[in-house]
Amino acid sequence: MPLHVPPAPAPALRSVLTALGSPTAVREARTPSLRAAQGPATPELPLPVHVVDEITPAGVAATRLAGWRFLIHCGERAVAAAETRLTPDGWAFSHFFEGPYIASTERALRQAETIQQPFQPRLLSFPGLYMLTLWLHGDCTADGAVGHPDATDILIPLAPAPPGIASHRPHRVAELLPVLTHRATPAPLPPLPPLLGSPA
Repeated sequence: MPLHVPPAPAPALRSVLTALGSPTAVREARTPSLRAAQGPATPELPLPVHVVDEITPAGVAATRLAGWRFLIHCGERAVAAAETRLTPDGWAFSHFFEGPYIASTERALRQAETIQQPFQPRLLSFPGLYMLTLWLHGDCTADGAVGHPDATDILIPLAPAPPGIASHRPHRVAELLPVLTHRATPAPLPPLPPLLGSPA
């Protein structure tokens, strides 16, 4: 099924195009593959990046929009990504980067296209678990900048995933959130031994 990629805010896209057109911004980016890219580099597949600051005991994740991420394509492949963030003056370019999440995001998007159901793709980050997932939201007409994961939405952990969680294995939110809730809940501290010489 084709994915319904939500439209990015126009100022966010313009800020990335401006950065790509700036030799200084590209030269100073810590992205060797972008600096070495031959031919035009274009921002594609804008994905809203939502962050889970807290997983409640009920497993309901409260999320907030952290920015929009664009995959930077040169030819047939993504060589980097560009991140934008919301400032008091509106959307602004933040930085270019590369690494394993670029190829992993592309792979997860290809996986998502084979699922026999339409979805709106987003990214969902769990900073406390050092985990990033492709979030497939079931409401394709929703505003990509708002909302929280529904029980029937699908999460695909990107590589590298935390130990014990298989990357690129799709999970329903209702199945994965309890596992993440358990991971995110600190273990209770063992009781302290009685002090020597203290009264019984």
